[in-house]
Amino acid sequence: MNERALLPVPVGGFPEVVPDLTQGAVRLRAMTETDLPFVVEQSNDPATVRWTTVPQPYGLEQARAFLDLHRRGWSELGGTKHWAIELLPHDGEPGLPFAGIIDLRPGAKGGAWETGFVLHPGARGRGAMSGALRMAAGWAFDHGAPSLYWWAARGNFASWRVAHACGFTHHGSLPGRVPHRALGSSDAWVASLLPEHPMTPRQPWSEPPVIEGDGLRLRPIRDDDSAMAEPHDHPAHFVPARAVPTPQTFDDWLLRRREGMSLGRGINWCIADAATDEALGEVLLFVHDAHLVVGGTAELGYAIRPTARGRGLARQAARLAADHALLPVAEGGRGLRRLLAETAADNEASNRVLQEAGFTVWGREEAADAPDGGVGASIHWERLT
Repeated sequence: MNERALLPVPVGGFPEVVPDLTQGAVRLRAMTETDLPFVVEQSNDPATVRWTTVPQPYGLEQARAFLDLHRRGWSELGGTKHWAIELLPHDGEPGLPFAGIIDLRPGAKGGAWETGFVLHPGARGRGAMSGALRMAAGWAFDHGAPSLYWWAARGNFASWRVAHACGFTHHGSLPGRVPHRALGSSDAWVASLLPEHPMTPRQPWSEPPVIEGDGLRLRPIRDDDSAMAEPHDHPAHFVPARAVPTPQTFDDWLLRRREGMSLGRGINWCIADAATDEALGEVLLFVHDAHLVVGGTAELGYAIRPTARGRGLARQAARLAADHALLPVAEGGRGLRRLLAETAADNEASNRVLQEAGFTVWGREEAADAPDGGVGASIHWERLT
């Protein structure tokens, strides 16, 4: 294939050269002067400022410069292709004349294309961006894109949720890959979409439901739950050091937990007091290099902060989480077939927790690799439906 062989040669002036695309309530169109106040609002929104490098301060002068960039991109064969996003009235919901911006950046010499997008705050929660991305991706593939890549600063879950909904495959994080306003550069998530892939999620996004019982509430972990992070006092061979947060590691630990859930690799709950909502620890279901599936297997883990131990919290939380995991989907559970757990043989407290939560021993290793790099005896547990 010749370089950009299928890209249409620009014919005519602006805005006629910009393809006008509509699917459902979402329309992609050329940007106009009347959009500029909305572009200013969008560019000064705190989420936009946090996750992008739009100039600050941002006013009409910067918006007009962006409109000029938009025009030039469509006049050049390999230029960046921007669209304004509009929401049309649909199913009783009013339309929005401007809902955001999406772009395509054609690759040189037949290489991969890239995409980026920014949503106006007034359009959130209406599915505008996922609809826009599907249309833009379809246009890219129709015009020779061999693949479409998405990048975002690590932690930008709103952007990843859009790419995830549209079938992009997450490839992990790259260090220092994207510019960052405060730090200079930031680690980046990267994901891709191929022409033959359906534009639907490739794996589930796990959302922890709220579960109450025995005086506890299992709920999503929040940014303000750092009280669960206390200095470690457990033997190093009991649990991997990074699995239990400290005051210094809580933010990164929580980011890793949320990353895993966004990839369907587990469910993480805060163990909270049902009366006060105080964060007491964590209970989780997880799989290695896969995702939770109905009829499948997962592992159970739990940790109680040191100052909250001795109250039977781990046993209660483990039973609540295990009951939910093995409950059929039709009854509100995860529909798993089997739960596993592994403990150090001398971790008597954890062994009691599993026994009281309905687990039985299915195996023992005398020289297992321990989390601290040593070797020791370990016990393998299971609970079946």
